[in-house]
Amino acid sequence: MTSYSSPTRFEHGEIPAVGVLFANLGTPDAPTPAALRRYLREFLSDPRVIELPRPLWWLILNVFVLPNRPRRSARLYERIWTSEGSPLLAMARRQAAALETRLRRRIASPLHVALGMRYGSPSIASALRELEARACRRILVFPAYPQYSATTTASTFDAVAAELSSWRWIPELRTVNGYHDDPGYVACLASSIREAWSTGGEPSRLMFSFHGLPRRYFDGGDPYFCLCQKTARLVVERLGLAEERSAVCFQSRFGREEWLRPYTDATLLEWAGRGLGRVDVVCPGFAADCLETLEEIAITNGELYRRAGGGAYRYLPALNDRADHVEALAGIAVRHLHGWVAPAESWDGPTPRADADASRARAERMRLGRSRQ
Repeated sequence: MTSYSSPTRFEHGEIPAVGVLFANLGTPDAPTPAALRRYLREFLSDPRVIELPRPLWWLILNVFVLPNRPRRSARLYERIWTSEGSPLLAMARRQAAALETRLRRRIASPLHVALGMRYGSPSIASALRELEARACRRILVFPAYPQYSATTTASTFDAVAAELSSWRWIPELRTVNGYHDDPGYVACLASSIREAWSTGGEPSRLMFSFHGLPRRYFDGGDPYFCLCQKTARLVVERLGLAEERSAVCFQSRFGREEWLRPYTDATLLEWAGRGLGRVDVVCPGFAADCLETLEEIAITNGELYRRAGGGAYRYLPALNDRADHVEALAGIAVRHLHGWVAPAESWDGPTPRADADASRARAERMRLGRSRQ
């Protein structure tokens, strides 16, 4: 027999709140082989990430990947681990807190933001339960992936649906599918690049490096490749940069099959061989710096480019918790929350409070009536 969970608490006199589930990919708990093994098992067991027949992939994962990759990945994480722990988790927490602060300046009705990671902790399930405990009857699911992909955005929605499948009282839901061409996001990217150039000068080439994807996913209908191209084009237009001075590339390949091209590392080797001089690399697909930016791009690919004879190399940090980035995220959230919340200038606090008090009084009268029967 299927059983469903009920809200941890319910009070008739409570004003219903709106919740924002701010989600990112996730991170291991520590830069150790054991922690990486747990994390990679969860991550690589997701059928959205690895689209192979389950029995075949189970064999590959457990016989070849998990016995070897965790130790190698742990060494990479050690290179970027901080006193706060995982850079991605520390930044995601700051982003979620800043987003809640910014939204509460613009929205007067009750609102809460909870952070959930698709893999690892804090989980999507724990974030949803946190919002439930705060009486959030409407929830906006906001994955921090500017460019939609089934491997990231859709996987987050899968995790939300899996958790809610055991709830008795399901909240009203809205989702942010992506924001690859949002004007605020594009403006923030361009501003971050201009700021770097104002202090260090313009490079010979600007590379937009996005996380890769197996080519067959794109052939199967995933729009990610096209969305990445549009983001880069909009930023280049805003910068007024000549088209030939930039390139869109894809990093972080896994396995032996063909992935989206051109590849980041191969392009850097080509540029080094052509003596192009200084290169700047920006990663617009990552809302917060993580292993793929801080280690793979900033360290490993930088060393690759310089060893191959290239000139100066600079990684331009992710947007992280920049004020304009948080403002752009808040703007996206506000548009999706339209009709659910009241702007600060139009909030009539006494009305919902009076409605809540009336609800409590009615519930109390019903309780007393039942007790007399």
